[in-house]
This record gives sequence, structure tokens and C-alpha cells, in this order.
Amino acid sequence: MGILGAMVKYPDEIYPLLKLKMAQKRAAEEIPAQPHWAFCYSMLHKVSRSFAFVIQQLHPELRNAVCIFYLVLRALDTVEDDTSIASDVKVPILEAFHRHIYDPNWHFACGTKEYKILMDELHHVVTAFLELGKGYQEAIEEITKRMGAGMAKFILKEVETVDEYDEYCHYVAGLVGLGLSKLFYASNLEDLIPDSLSNSMGLYLQKTNIIRDYLEDINEIPKSRMFWPREIWSKYIDKLEDFKYEENSVQAVQCLNDMVTNALLHVEDCLKYMSALRDPSIFRFCAIPQIMAVGTLALCYNNIAIFRGVVKMRRGLTAKLIDGTRSMSDVYGAFYDFSSILKSKKGNCNLRRGLLQVEKNDPNATETLSRIEAIQQTCRESGLLNQRRSFIVGDQPRYSSALIIAVFVLLAIIFAFLSTK
Repeated sequence: MGILGAMVKYPDEIYPLLKLKMAQKRAAEEIPAQPHWAFCYSMLHKVSRSFAFVIQQLHPELRNAVCIFYLVLRALDTVEDDTSIASDVKVPILEAFHRHIYDPNWHFACGTKEYKILMDELHHVVTAFLELGKGYQEAIEEITKRMGAGMAKFILKEVETVDEYDEYCHYVAGLVGLGLSKLFYASNLEDLIPDSLSNSMGLYLQKTNIIRDYLEDINEIPKSRMFWPREIWSKYIDKLEDFKYEENSVQAVQCLNDMVTNALLHVEDCLKYMSALRDPSIFRFCAIPQIMAVGTLALCYNNIAIFRGVVKMRRGLTAKLIDGTRSMSDVYGAFYDFSSILKSKKGNCNLRRGLLQVEKNDPNATETLSRIEAIQQTCRESGLLNQRRSFIVGDQPRYSSALIIAVFVLLAIIFAFLSTK
């Protein structure tokens, strides 16, 4: 569906999409003058996409710390992701990366596109890191050290069991949650939230990405990247890469649903974490990715398209979610509504639309439904659902196409006018 077609079908996404584009434009223009900080924030916009402006809405001191934390870990991740680097070269770099962030002269060329630029110009990030407060530096160094060691461990082995899957996700994402909680605490804006909840925030996001990125990872050149745990996928097929072939569609979707069901385990911890936050900017920074994740899982569940190409949320819906996330009532509402979509997709799919009806033979159906109902019960027990904004979008436009197009043109003119100011 093209952009105009999506706007005709989902007219309530037009205004949030324009607001998001304007906010991103303003954020991109608010670049610090110092060369090293200018590089860091410019690079942040290139590698963090929609959420760079959310980071820039944080309090100034915390904003700088989170920006550098993100870029340091993105650089570390670039080393891990580059499959052209031999393991005997990669492992020592990962294990020593926490020391390199104190050395402006250290350099290692790897990655592609904007990630290659990040690695080539990493001295700017190091210079900015050295200007942060000691509490921020110590938190970033600790997490970088632990993450590098964990990445190195899994460079040399595949993810076999569900426990190893959780361990890998802890190293590459759970530790991000722990690190952010430490930065929030160091800023004196939040209490220190328990590590178990911080870990779940990261695991939930990472597992969502691993599920969504199956095809990209399995087709990685020169070597496939396999993060789905053998303990899960081996119940359905002999080789993980064979899920992408059409003759294995039923088994592929059954395994996919198993993976989604596993990811849903972390939702209740995530809701507890977000409900403990006090600062509005930190709350939005944490809540928006979580809502995007539950929306992505709702899109991925029971969806054979995961094994055929790219599956992602509409830009308009993404903008609507970002614009509509202000409080825990919005979070509970989004999780409840997307859980309802998950529930409605069970046995309500067809192959022509890229989905496959599998409920009758899906061995995970009972467990999936149990997880969904537990999430919805938590949302209901919050007592905030009556204040929620519904994120479920109807299939039929509520207005005539001509009116929608006219409004869109008018808003585009207004946006263009404001952009020149």
C-alpha cells in the first residue's frame, strides 16, 4: 500500500505523521556547536531513526549521556555484526572495547554506510564521553565491558537452548536496560529500578527484533546469523534456514508463534518498570519503543510474510503511537489493544494476504492465549483502561477519499510553510 493509499484508509494517522516529521526536523536542527557533539547528534539521527528526537527531549545532562551510551553500544554492535571480521580478531576487540572508549586515538575500520562513518570517526564519541560526569562514565564503561564479554562468548557458539537465548539477549539488550536505569538514577530524576525489570525491558525489545529480522539475519553475507534458539526451532524443522522455503510454511508459522509466545513472557515486567517511572521525558523515552514492540509482535504473529520479506509497521501508525504515548493509561491501552489484535489473529488468517491459518494444529495456541489473557488482566487491573486511547485501526475509512486528500494537501501546505520558519 502506497503512502497516499494508507492515508486514505487511515485518515487519523495523517496529522500525527506530519507532527512527527516536523518534530524530527526540529530535532535535527538542534545540533550542538562543538564539533564532537555535533558529530554525535548528527550520527544519532542517522542510526536511531524515529527515536532520535525522543532522546533529545530528555533533560540536557541526561540527554548527552544517553546519546553517548547509545553510540558507544552501536559501535560495539557494529563490530559484532560485521561477519567479515575473523573471530580471532573480533573477540579481543569486543572484550577490550570498554577500554577503547577512553582512548581518542583508537581506531578500527568495519561496518558499512553510516556505521562505517561512526567507526571511522569514533574519536568524536570518545571525546564527548570524556566530558560526561564520572557517574555516567562509570555506568557506560561497566555495561560496555559486560556486553562486550557476552558478545564475545556468543561469537564462538550458536544459541542452542532457551536459557542461552535469554542469556544472549541479556548481554546485547538486557544490559542496555540496566545501563539506562543506572543513567536515570545518576541524573537524580528516577529511583534505581530492580535489575530484573530493567533486564526484561531489554529482552522484550531484542526478542521482538530477532523475530522480525529472521530473513535478514539468515541471508546475511558472508555468513548467516542465527539467533532463534535450536531448542525452539528444532521442534519444527531440521535446519533453521529452511523456514524461508514455501513448502515449510506451516512449520515456519508454528515456530514463529512459539517465538512470539516466548517474547510475551516479559510484558508484565515491562509494564511494572514503566509504571515506576516519574519523569515524563524518561517515561516517553522508555514507553514508545515498548509500545512499538507489542505492535510489531501483533503484526508478526501468525504471519508467513516474516519468512518472505520485510515486515514493519506503517509509518502513519508509528507516528500515531509516538504522538499518543503520554501516560501509563496510554501504555495500558496500547498493550491491551494490540493484545486484542494478537488474539483476533488466531485462526482468522488466509494465505492470499500473506498469513496462514494454523490455529487448529498450532501446538502453542493454548499457551499463547494464556499469555495474552495475563497481559490483558494486568491492563484491566490497572484501572486506567477507561482513559486509554485506542490504537486499533478499523479497516474502513470514515471519510470520503476526496475529503481526505483535500485535508492532506492542506496539511502538507501548512507543513511546508512552517518548515521554512
